[in-house]
Amino acid sequence: MTTEPLLTPQTPAEQDSLIEFPCDFPIKIMGDTHEDFTATIIEVIQHHLPNFKPNNIEMRSSSGGKYISITATVYVTNKLQLDAIYMSLTKHEYVKVVL
Repeated sequence: MTTEPLLTPQTPAEQDSLIEFPCDFPIKIMGDTHEDFTATIIEVIQHHLPNFKPNNIEMRSSSGGKYISITATVYVTNKLQLDAIYMSLTKHEYVKVVL
């Protein structure tokens, strides 16, 4: 008797995705250096993922100190959740680029 792994149903969007969910996914967020930048980014992510921890981020400043980049590794369970995080980040006034 062979057993096959249980598959969770996927939405049409997830079927077209190259990302397998659930997964840890790194998001790079860049913006002008601002004293509240990091705290604000954490709040935006925690709006969608309440259990997101600040120790899941890496920060770097540009050589001139004008810009800051954060790589936040988020645990997402589906594409809609990941898309919602991206949308919230890209709409924020502090954020210049989200990759």
